[in-house]
Amino acid sequence: MSKFLKGTFILLAAGFVTKVLGFIYRIVLARSIGEEGVGLYMMAYPTFILVVTLVQLGLPVAISKNVAEAEAKGHYAEIKKILVVSLGITISLAILFTPALILLAPILSTTLFTDQRTFFPLIAITPAIPIIAISSVLRGYFQGRQNMQPSAISQILEQIVRITLIAVMTKAFLPYGVEYAAAAAMAASVLGELVSLIYLATMFKFKKRFKLRKNFFKFIQSGKKTFKDLMDIALPTTGSRMVGSIAWFFEPIVVVNSLALAGVIAVDATKQYGALTGYAMPLLMLPSFVTFSLATSLVPAISEANSRNNHKLIEYRLEQASRFVFLSGGLAVIVLYVLAEPLMELMYGSTKGSYFVRLMAPFFIIYYFQGPLQAVLQALNLARAAMINSLIGAVVKTAVIFILASQATFGITGAALGIIVGFVLVTFLHLATVLKKVSFSFHVRDYLKGFLVMGVAGWIGNWVFGHFLVDELLMMRVFLSLIVITLTYALLLAMMGLIKKDDLIRIPWIGKFFIR
Repeated sequence: MSKFLKGTFILLAAGFVTKVLGFIYRIVLARSIGEEGVGLYMMAYPTFILVVTLVQLGLPVAISKNVAEAEAKGHYAEIKKILVVSLGITISLAILFTPALILLAPILSTTLFTDQRTFFPLIAITPAIPIIAISSVLRGYFQGRQNMQPSAISQILEQIVRITLIAVMTKAFLPYGVEYAAAAAMAASVLGELVSLIYLATMFKFKKRFKLRKNFFKFIQSGKKTFKDLMDIALPTTGSRMVGSIAWFFEPIVVVNSLALAGVIAVDATKQYGALTGYAMPLLMLPSFVTFSLATSLVPAISEANSRNNHKLIEYRLEQASRFVFLSGGLAVIVLYVLAEPLMELMYGSTKGSYFVRLMAPFFIIYYFQGPLQAVLQALNLARAAMINSLIGAVVKTAVIFILASQATFGITGAALGIIVGFVLVTFLHLATVLKKVSFSFHVRDYLKGFLVMGVAGWIGNWVFGHFLVDELLMMRVFLSLIVITLTYALLLAMMGLIKKDDLIRIPWIGKFFIR
């Protein structure tokens, strides 16, 4: 089995576990601090992500790509130089931006946000910045060597620590106010990141082929070319992520101020934004562990193929990823659309946000393609094009949110529609850019068959939920419908020839079982 497939399946398995744990974290968070607390948490979080993006500077992708190319040529001294230079950059930026966020937190909370209580979660999450800076370099190194296991396990450890601590910490601080409980939730995330870093550092110590600290500053001084090579990838990648991070940073500001123009008071705006981004969006983003796993594996795999001018392998990898995203994303869309309300009720004890799930779910099949397409662009040295695409999408998204959310007839629904318009536009722009560089075949008939299968499986699942076990527990009805949808979907895919024996046999450990 190729490193690409093995790495992808390791990340898929770990990504699934991480997403489930992350979702448990969201459920515990929502039940612990409520809709208003989640709103405060989600208002502060984009600011933190923006700072992290500045500190990482797009280096994880650049490290992954350059390490993969250096290892393919057997240049291990260059790998050390890549690590040393990257650590020097990220640590320096962390030293600069961590105190900057602490100093700016009072200004941000009082001037840009309509709710001043965002100050407390902003301060609480700040210590995570230097931790993530170092972790991102180590993850990029392991991913470049196509060893996905350390990254995967570190993510699982991080989530376990967060879940373990959040209930205790939020309960302890909730009597002082919901803003302190939101800050406690942020602090739990910091401790989770710290445990993740300790694990990554330990694994690096045991698996490295060189002494990192030996001649550390000498390698930095002689790393001018390495720095340039990293920046050629990192800066456009940072630009792309910066666009997304800045757009996300302004999103709560635009939303709450637009809702204010529509006549919604600040507390209600916080709650509505919490329902959209804290309840609905995590559920819609849950299947994205598939696309994240593929995107992470695609960067080194396609970089290696590109360095050898193996265009057929690039095309093959892209077709593999596209089919996998479509088939797995299709099942996710059906489940989310059909079972939106009962899933919300089971997870949050409330159906708030289910409307957004039903509204947005059909469009998320397009969103799931965005990550792999962006990874391909980065691997083919087209990160600048990806940045421009992201910028266009961010501007359009923000404009649509402001225009629609400021009208009383749309309100918070306008924000949801703006998010949809943004990611659909970016995905199609990425696709158009990839097609200019790589020629690969679109099997239109297979995609039409796939949409037909989605419709039939969704109709059957909806009918089963409405007619079977009506008097039983909600969990049993959801579980039965989920099983029926999954089995129907899989059987119809096989009958339509969309799942092939060659696809199944590549699945490690369980592929032969499915064939039988």
